[in-house]
Amino acid sequence: MDNYFNNTAIVRLVIKWKVHLAVITVIAAVLGAIFSGPYFITPQYKSEAVVYPANIDSYSEESSTEQMLQLLQSQDITDSMIRIFNLAEHYKINPEYKYYKTAILQEYRQNVKISKTPYEAISINVKDKDPFRASQMAEEILRLYDVKVSNLHKGKYREVVEMYNSQLNLKRQLIDSLQQRLYILGTEYGLVDYTMQSQEIMRGYLRTVFGNNASSINSGGVNELKKNIEQKGGELLVVVEMLQNEARTYVDGKVEYEMAIRFLNAKMTYSNIISYPFPADKKAFPVRWIIVVISMLASFTLSMLVIFVIENRHAFYQTHKS
Repeated sequence: MDNYFNNTAIVRLVIKWKVHLAVITVIAAVLGAIFSGPYFITPQYKSEAVVYPANIDSYSEESSTEQMLQLLQSQDITDSMIRIFNLAEHYKINPEYKYYKTAILQEYRQNVKISKTPYEAISINVKDKDPFRASQMAEEILRLYDVKVSNLHKGKYREVVEMYNSQLNLKRQLIDSLQQRLYILGTEYGLVDYTMQSQEIMRGYLRTVFGNNASSINSGGVNELKKNIEQKGGELLVVVEMLQNEARTYVDGKVEYEMAIRFLNAKMTYSNIISYPFPADKKAFPVRWIIVVISMLASFTLSMLVIFVIENRHAFYQTHKS
């Protein structure tokens, strides 16, 4: 019953003061429409790009999307944007101001929002009073991101290239020294193929050669080669085995080196753009009808509070008079 009577009292007050409330509400609506106009509030236009990361590897346990978000929000990209678009002048912030850095970063972050979407994409949302500038800023952020990732990757690949180049130089020196030793073993000691020469020496030494050559065996040569194999045969086997192993590892390293060179010299982009930014033809802020509605509701509520106070004071005076 109390709620009924209270509601009835409110309705009666609204009816009693309907003209005043209507006038106040209309005035609030008009003022809201005026003060939300471009003369008082500068219109803001929004440009948005939606992208997915590409050609990047995630660090630690973070996803590639989270890595992209961190890079886009990095300080050097922010500083580059402030410099390229001369945002200090654009936002009317004096570089000599004591808290210039704080002020311009706060203004930048209010107008540039970079966030992750529910579908693991990245949204770059830029607001500005100039729709073309907003679109250009969104595009520039993506360009600076590609430059930053490219520099990071090229820095790492440059280190890899230098490492492989140094390693391959050492391999080449070792292979050259092994080939030189193999040449000496062949020219000075007559050792070329351990397995084949060992068989031939054994046949000549035991005189098991058949055919026309059986009577013309050079016993002195056989004995000399046998002596050389006994002294240098083990070294020949080691040198040949090492040369083969070093040649294989050199080829494998050369493949990795050439791959690192390709990545170092490659011109790549590091995002898949799903939605390209474009100059908006309609302002995003302020939304005038929302401001008008809020102004009307606020003025109506405040007016009702004032009316309650007036009515209660009037009732209080009437009670005390009687």
